[in-house]
Amino acid sequence: MRLFVALDLPDALRARLAAMASAIPGARWVPAENHHLTLRFIGEVAPDQAEEIDHALAALRGRAFVLTLAGVGTFRKAGRDTQLWVGAARCEPLDRLQAKIETALQRAGLPPERRRFQPHVTLARLNDAPEGKLAGFVQTHNLFRAEPMTVEHFTLFSSRLGKTQAVYTAEVDYPLAPMAVRE
Repeated sequence: MRLFVALDLPDALRARLAAMASAIPGARWVPAENHHLTLRFIGEVAPDQAEEIDHALAALRGRAFVLTLAGVGTFRKAGRDTQLWVGAARCEPLDRLQAKIETALQRAGLPPERRRFQPHVTLARLNDAPEGKLAGFVQTHNLFRAEPMTVEHFTLFSSRLGKTQAVYTAEVDYPLAPMAVRE
C-alpha cells in the first residue's frame, strides 16, 4: 500500500482551487478530487506496517483548529520549477498536529521525514513550464485567500497510480477534539 496522511478539503474549496487552472504549457493540473494538504508522505508499506501506522495515528490526541489557505508559489528542484501550490497560513495547531504525526510514525517504525514541513496544496505538477507564464500566474493569484476552514480530523489516504493520474482513497479519518470554547 502507498500511504500518506493529509487534511481533506471542503468541496467548495476544492472547486475554487480547480477553477484556478489556466493554460500554462507543461503544467499538469491536479483534479479537484485530489486536492489535499499533506501532513506526512509515508510511501509503500506492507499490510502489517499499515496496521501499526493506523494504531499509532488513532492514539494521537489533538484539538480541532481553524486553517486558512493563502498565497501561491512554486517549488524548485535543481533550478527548475516542479510544483505550483497554494500555501497554508502558518498556525501553531497545524505545526503541533504535524509534529505529533511525525513522532507517532517514527514510533511505528518509519524513518524520519527528511524534508521540512511546508504546508501547501499542490495545484499543478510542472515539466518545463515557461518561467514567464508561471510568474504571471503567481502575480495574478498572489493575493489568493480562502475562507477559514475548521479542521476537525486528519485522514490516512492510500494512493494508486493510474494511467493519467493517481487515485486517492480516504482509508481512515482520525477525529480531533472539539475546539475549546472561549468565554
